[in-house]
Amino acid sequence: MTTTKVPASADELIREMAAVPVGDPRRAALRDRAIEAWLPLARHLAARYQGRGEPADDLMQTATVGLIKAIDRFDPNRGVEFAGFAIPTVLGEVKRHFRDRTWSVRVPRRTQELRMAITDANNTLLHTLGRSPTVADIAAHLKLTEEEVLEGLEGARAYAAASLSTPVGADQSLELGDTLGGEDHEFELTELRMTLGSALSSLDEREQRILSLRFYGNLTQSEIAERVGISQMHVSRLIARSLKRLRTQLDAD
Repeated sequence: MTTTKVPASADELIREMAAVPVGDPRRAALRDRAIEAWLPLARHLAARYQGRGEPADDLMQTATVGLIKAIDRFDPNRGVEFAGFAIPTVLGEVKRHFRDRTWSVRVPRRTQELRMAITDANNTLLHTLGRSPTVADIAAHLKLTEEEVLEGLEGARAYAAASLSTPVGADQSLELGDTLGGEDHEFELTELRMTLGSALSSLDEREQRILSLRFYGNLTQSEIAERVGISQMHVSRLIARSLKRLRTQLDAD
């Protein structure tokens, strides 16, 4: 494996910057110089992940963000070389970038991390137990409740989305998009029907029957008059009066 050469002065810049108090103008200048000096390391680490579907510029930008975080958080008093601290920090940032980009539906970071932990635990327990682990096995291994494991498994469904053109059905004659429901315009009439039902109840029994025969039974005024036992003229007046009352009540609502 090839390594990236970083000038010895780069280590000195990091230590010099750490020795300058926060807020001192010299610290910002040293920070900029340190970032520039260590950029080859970020570039080298970003190059490891090229060819995996993400643009090289995005990978480099993400690695640079990780490098800046490492520079800002590094404490030379801990006795660790900066490279040993920076490399896992940069790689962690790049891996998070891939993890966030590969989820088809945005879910909380905790759910993403839980899904990864469950996957790792499943692989480990598969070898140690010699069988597929149960939810209880995974919960005990991760020191979680079974409810938390189930939550992680449910969240994993957002990891990849299926195309609407995916064939479905026993004979594969349908596409997934064909199974999605369309807009039901009847819903728009629901509220009107509920209001109309209340308005109709304000009419007397004969008026309700006449309107039902006219608009639901599709009978003529003459046929209604014969059924109800009144004149066709009287039916016409009752229909006109009932409709006027209904309009008034619906407008008031």
